[in-house]
Amino acid sequence: MRTLRAGRLTYVVLGLFTAGSLFPLVWTAIAASLTNTRLAQTPPPFWFGGNLGRNLQIAWTDANMGTALLNTVIVAGTVTVGTVLFSTLAGFAFAKLRFRGRRMLMALVVGTMLIPPQLSVVPLYMLIAKLSWTDRLQAVVLPSLVCAFGVFFMRQYLVHALPTELVEAARTDGASSLRIMWHVVFPAARPAMAVLGMLTFVMSWNDFFWPIVALTQNGSPTVQVALTGLGRGYIPDQSVIMAGALLGTLPLLLVFLVFGRQIVGGIMQGAVKG
Repeated sequence: MRTLRAGRLTYVVLGLFTAGSLFPLVWTAIAASLTNTRLAQTPPPFWFGGNLGRNLQIAWTDANMGTALLNTVIVAGTVTVGTVLFSTLAGFAFAKLRFRGRRMLMALVVGTMLIPPQLSVVPLYMLIAKLSWTDRLQAVVLPSLVCAFGVFFMRQYLVHALPTELVEAARTDGASSLRIMWHVVFPAARPAMAVLGMLTFVMSWNDFFWPIVALTQNGSPTVQVALTGLGRGYIPDQSVIMAGALLGTLPLLLVFLVFGRQIVGGIMQGAVKG
């Protein structure tokens, strides 16, 4: 079996792609370390200034970033766990269980992906208002606990990754549905669950449209809602806004640094199984 080796051109291309991917983050850090006057220069300076600590402190205080980060961790973590769990359960049902109307229900689930989310804002807000959940975290968490993409993604993965014979053998041995899920389905779906969890956490952390409708900056804001307060005023301080954006990005980088190996391993394992 011939082993493929990377040449110099491969490393050059990878280096260029890496530099291009890191540039927005580096520029955010540079802009956060400058004053608003220096940032408004043409062309703007492309090196770090000495105001990073001051701008971070202003953004942390003005945007109530401590509370916003805690709220976002709660929201993103709860939504991720709920989406992965419910999507795996529904995906297994659509992939391996036989019941009447299975194809029609799956078509309806996929069809909901075609509906623009803006169309559901008014009825969803009316429901949240009747439940007295306005400006409370459950108003953001509960509508996002399961998504059509997650169900479709897990269904497509389990169709090929989980042999039907394995499920039938477990039932023949007397295993209950809960035991089959815990000991058969979840181990087989672990790579896809890791990928779906990563995507869901990032999307939930960066979600802006529904949180800005359901939450307020002075109540229970998430990071994206809190950052809107930094852009108000006659002349917004762009360096402070960049500092707030940097504070909101660092937790995502920390999560990827801690769980990056497991996430990449899950993706590679799923690729091999597929």
